[in-house]
Amino acid sequence: MKAPGFLRRLGAQIYDALLLLAVWFLATAIALPFNQGQAFTSSQWLYPLYLLAVSLIFYAWFWTHGGQTLGMRAWKIKVLNSQLEAISGQQAVTRFFTAGLSWLCLGLGFIWVVIDRQGLAWHDKLSNTRLVQLAIEKPGNRE
Repeated sequence: MKAPGFLRRLGAQIYDALLLLAVWFLATAIALPFNQGQAFTSSQWLYPLYLLAVSLIFYAWFWTHGGQTLGMRAWKIKVLNSQLEAISGQQAVTRFFTAGLSWLCLGLGFIWVVIDRQGLAWHDKLSNTRLVQLAIEKPGNRE
């Protein structure tokens, strides 16, 4: 199966970032009553951890239930393990946190797909997962 290119991956990431932002708004609305309706301050370290946990649940649930976030579905990408099967919960957690490392290195872990012969990012390698590009259905070819 063919690995998706850098721009296709980036498109899915941007799409998912917008969806995650909406999820964060909802998560914040749920958490606000526990903060007496006041805005969270920088000294409240539990709030960023809460949003990190929400993010992990968002990605891990999609990746382990069908292998696609909504952005990945729109861009015809699916995450699988190295045997081209559904990924495990542990792989999803590892992929999530190692993707964070890929971003912390100025995005080099993501850009790596441009030079990697298998089209793998750093977090693909570290989590023993891979993204595959699904066949794009052309109009008029439906049976």
